[in-house]
Formats: sequence, structure tokens, C-alpha cells
Amino acid sequence: MWKIVKSIPPYITYSYLIVNYLSFMNKIITEITPLSEKDCFYLIDRYKDRFTYPVHRHEEYELNFLANCNGARRVVGDSMETLGEYDLVLIGNGIEHGWEQHECTNDKIREITIQFSHDLFGESFLAKTQLSTIRRMLEISSNGIAFNISSILRVFTKLDNLTKEESGVYRMLDLMAILYELAEEGSYRRLSSSSFASLKPSGDSRRVQKVQDYINQRYKEEIRLNDLADLVGMTPTAFSRFFKLRTGRSISDYVIDIRLGHATRQLVDSTTSVAEICYECGFNNVSNFNRIFKKKKGNSPKVFREIYQHHKMLV
Repeated sequence: MWKIVKSIPPYITYSYLIVNYLSFMNKIITEITPLSEKDCFYLIDRYKDRFTYPVHRHEEYELNFLANCNGARRVVGDSMETLGEYDLVLIGNGIEHGWEQHECTNDKIREITIQFSHDLFGESFLAKTQLSTIRRMLEISSNGIAFNISSILRVFTKLDNLTKEESGVYRMLDLMAILYELAEEGSYRRLSSSSFASLKPSGDSRRVQKVQDYINQRYKEEIRLNDLADLVGMTPTAFSRFFKLRTGRSISDYVIDIRLGHATRQLVDSTTSVAEICYECGFNNVSNFNRIFKKKKGNSPKVFREIYQHHKMLV
């Protein structure tokens, strides 16, 4: 029903990776996980002295826990963050992800990785009211989500016990219990932008959805507040308040985030110059694009691309 591996030598781990050599420098590797159709999930529990696994993607969900990782850098989609002592993320929908050494000096890093397929629970099962929080969490994991320290401490004992428990149906129930506690507490945040992950935004308002669709189709063009307000039959002032109330972001921040998501995708997947990407994604000034990018992403566009290129060269 599942597979558990306590330690995997690097040469075995890398045997599960496929690399498109025709355009090597512009492609993220795709991992073929050891999860078979007969497995409920695949679990790896290991200690290592450094991060050597490159940024990659796979179709399966992945719940990844790290301890003693202070100073390491996590890459999920277009999110790059330096970590503290602990990290716990849930990855879905084939979003790119990976960890690099960066400033981490600890040589006793613990990593617990759990991978499970999209059809493990089944759509009809997840549609039940009692599982609505898990369903929502799995949906949001398409962006990659990170859990705060309270959630990590809440489930650590269960994660640790999961690596030691004998095979049986209780192991599957324990995994569900971990996911349920993480989902119920709700102390997590999205990592990657939806435009980078090629996800269609979803909202609880038809008017918000209509505006989001309009922006997603025209992000390369000039977008005027008056046009958006007219689209939903509101005054500009009323629409601005309405949009921020429903989304938690101002309309200008939302437009910038959409444009940055498309820009980061081009930085990863192409060799197009930063200046060209700037204008192709709706920005009209390179210096302003660089400033906004660094403020939002923590690195300049050039450094962001170099980090991804470095990960590709690790293979």
C-alpha cells in the first residue's frame, strides 16, 4: 500500500529524473516518483549534510518537512525564501520546487517527504462536507503552500511516528489525520503566484471573477480602473473598495502580481532578455520593473533567473 525509504543514495535518487536534453538549459527536470499505482503513498525519511537535489516537478502531491535547515533557500514556483530551523510545505499540480544550500551550515538536516497521487482520496470522497478543509487545502497547494511554526509543531509527532509505524491501514489513517489537522488549523499561505503556475484565479464573486478574467487576458496592455469599474457596473471608488474587500489586495497590486507571475515564468522558461520580458508583460519602464520585481520577489530578475539556472546545472 505504501513504500518507506529511510535513506536514498544520490545516485538512486537521480535515476528517477528525466531531462530534456534538447533544450537542457531552459527546462526544469521532471521527476518520475517511485510511487506505483498500488501504493497509497511513498515516504522518505533521511538525514543529509547538504541540499543537492535540483529544482524539479512531478504530478504527485508532496508534503515535505525539514529540520535543522536554517539558512537554506526554498524555491516553489516564483517564490524564493530563506528558511529558519523548520520548514513544512505542501506541493501540488506539478509546480516547480526545490531546496538549495544557500547559507545553511548544518550537516544534520532531517527531511521527511511524503508523496501521494491525486486520485488517492477520490473526488466523491473529498466532496464530503467533513473533508471540505482538506479539499480546499489540496486545491490551494497548486500554488505551493507553507505552514507556520504552530502547524509544524502540531503535527511533528505524528509525522515522526508515521516513519516508524508498521505497515497497515492505520498508517493511511495517520496520513489523513496529519492532512486534516493542517487543513483545519488553516495556518498556511500560498507561495507561488497563480499566473506563474498557469492557474485560473477563483473567487466567490462573479464580478471579481469577471474582472480577473479581463486582467488575465489583457495584462500586456494598459489596464484602466475606469474600464474595470464599467465592466461590473460600479463607480471606480466603489469598485476599488469592493475588489480589495473580496480579494484582500488593491487592484493595482493584483495587476502587478499577475504581470510578475508571467514575467517570472518567462525568466525560467526562456532566454528572452529582461528588457524584452519587461515590456511583453505590461511594464513600461525597465528600472521600475527591476525595482518592483526585487521588492516583491526578494531578488532582481537577473538573480532570480541565475538561481533557477544554477539548479538546472546541478543535474
